[in-house]
Amino acid sequence: MKRRTLLNTTVALTLSAALAGPALAQETLKIGAVGPKTGPLAGGAAVTHWPNIELWSTEVNERGGIDVDGTKYMVEIIEYDDQTNPSETISAVTRLATQDEADFILAPYSTGLNLAAAPIFDRFGYPQVTSTASTDRVGELSDQFPNLFFLLGQNSEIVGDAVEILTELREAGDIGNRVAMVNVADAFGIELAASAKPIFEEAGFELVYETSYPLGTPDLSPVMKSAKDSEPDAFVAWSYPPDTFGLTEQAVIEELDVGVFYTAVATAFPAYKQRFGAAAEGVMGIGGVNAESESFQDYAARHMEVTGQAPDYWASGMMYASLQILEQAITGAGTIDRDTVTQYIKDNSFDTVMGTIEFDENNNNPAYWTVGQWQGDAFRGVASTGREGAVDPILKDGWE
Repeated sequence: MKRRTLLNTTVALTLSAALAGPALAQETLKIGAVGPKTGPLAGGAAVTHWPNIELWSTEVNERGGIDVDGTKYMVEIIEYDDQTNPSETISAVTRLATQDEADFILAPYSTGLNLAAAPIFDRFGYPQVTSTASTDRVGELSDQFPNLFFLLGQNSEIVGDAVEILTELREAGDIGNRVAMVNVADAFGIELAASAKPIFEEAGFELVYETSYPLGTPDLSPVMKSAKDSEPDAFVAWSYPPDTFGLTEQAVIEELDVGVFYTAVATAFPAYKQRFGAAAEGVMGIGGVNAESESFQDYAARHMEVTGQAPDYWASGMMYASLQILEQAITGAGTIDRDTVTQYIKDNSFDTVMGTIEFDENNNNPAYWTVGQWQGDAFRGVASTGREGAVDPILKDGWE
């Protein structure tokens, strides 16, 4: 567990304030940030998690800090690498709360690491606004941990919209009835697969192949060979970044011929398109955005300017939105008292890069993207629970 402290422009601004005199003195908010810098999920966090923390903290400090009842607070980010290890996540959050005495702690990266840390956030009274966690246990978990908020919604809606798209394509005669489904053996993949199976069966699909594989599996060729041998019409993987890339690589090698090819986390990464080029066309996955939205385009430009890389087309925007929500809640509540800030999050709506967000029993309401697809130069939303800008899905037409 390694700590890194980022002051961004805080040092320079604080020095300027000191030279100018007491009237310009700045207060500082210590913000804890935990996530993978090493381990299987480090690549995903390097796209979605850490760059948005850099962007937000830089922008906050450049505009003079967060306004708290007339006092401006600069942001100091204290970072810990949890090594994609739940016990390290728990240790890091505990250390931030007890030793670093962080004023606020940002939610970790991924479903499993967020759920592992939830009891610690709850014990010390920190609001935990997750942007990379998805579960059907939102109601149960928010009852158990009232400070825990979900931006990505519930698995049954993510799965339900994916199955609905497959159903429409089947009814149009574009695909058949046979589905191969695989999942990473992590909280995220296990729960999504468990949710998907009865929904597929109720919709009349035949699951001709099912398997799971450990997170970080280096060789996914046996999985894809077996999937191809089952002669599916559609392939669906509830995958995390390393396996999303690995499964696609093997699908290209095996020339898997399906009308729908769906992988989950990292399908929306710009690196996915860069890696697979024209072969990415028609690949579906979890998430999506309205790529034509002026708000998203402005955010993407600022993200590139500050971090030197593009955001992904799904959870990046939600990660940045979670930081906007925290900032607006602190300013709106007019205090850094965590209980008061948490209650403000429960009771109010927030203007974010992903549109207006408010919480209904700690779940993002009313709308979020559920299914996206690579079409042309962007991973465009094709289904949502109410967002505008969805495009019609297209069939996967080979790997050339």
